[in-house]
Amino acid sequence: MDLGFRGDVVEFYQRYRRGYPDEAVDAVVAEFGLGGEDVVVDLGCGTGQLTVPFARRVRAAVGVDPEPDMLAAARRAASADNVSWVVGADTDVPALGLALGTVGAVTIGQALHWMDHERLFRAVHSMVRSGGGVAVFTNGTPLWLQDTGWSRALRAFMENYLGTRLTLTCGADEHTQQRYADALSAHFTVRRHLFEYDDHLHVEHIVGGVLSALPVDKLPADRSAFAHALNDVLAPHAPFVERVDVRILTGRRSG
Repeated sequence: MDLGFRGDVVEFYQRYRRGYPDEAVDAVVAEFGLGGEDVVVDLGCGTGQLTVPFARRVRAAVGVDPEPDMLAAARRAASADNVSWVVGADTDVPALGLALGTVGAVTIGQALHWMDHERLFRAVHSMVRSGGGVAVFTNGTPLWLQDTGWSRALRAFMENYLGTRLTLTCGADEHTQQRYADALSAHFTVRRHLFEYDDHLHVEHIVGGVLSALPVDKLPADRSAFAHALNDVLAPHAPFVERVDVRILTGRRSG
C-alpha cells in the first residue's frame, strides 16, 4: 500500500509530529518489565518518535516502516546507537529474523489503522517473551476532528481543499479502540492506559501537522499561500488549545 508518506512530507512529519510523554513510555516499560536485556520492535515507526524513547530504556530497538524516506530521516536524527531501521510493513514481521519468545515488546504508535490488526496480533504472540507483549499508542485526536472552534474551522478548510469529508480518526475513537482491545484479548491480557494534557499551539504547528498528514501528491504547490490562507481562517478562533489524550492499549503475554 502506497500511503504517500515520502518526499517533502517526511520533513513536516519529523518536525511537527509530536512525541510521546515520558510517562506513557514508562507505563509500557513497567507493564512489560522492560530492561537492559530486551529488544523492542516498533512497527510503522515513521521518523522514530516512539522508537527512540524506547531505545533509551532497553538493550536494542528496531524501527520498521514501509517508507525508506521516513527511515532515512529517522537514521539522521537518532543519536542512539542501539537502534536498527528496517524497511518493511506489519506483514513482514515473521521475516525480521527474531527468535520466537525473545522480544520484550512490539509497539505501534498511531499507525495500527493502516494494518491488519487481527492478523498482526496473532503473528506477534509467539514472538514476544512471557510477560512481554504489544502496546498500541494513539497520540490524540486528529487536529481537524476536535470539539473546538479552531478545529471545526480547520476541518471546513481542509474539506474544501481536499474536496472530501474528513472522518477518519486514525484509531483514536472509542469504537475502534474497543475493536483493537477485543482482538488483543484473544491472545493477550489487555489493559488500558490514559495520559491527558493540554498543548498550546501556534498556527505554524497546525499547518505543519496538517502537511505531515497529507500524501505527497496532495501537498499544496504554494506552501506559503496555503499557510497564509489557513492562518486567516484560524485567526478568529485563537488561542489554539488542544486537549491531547494519549491512549495505550497493552496486551501482555502470560505464558
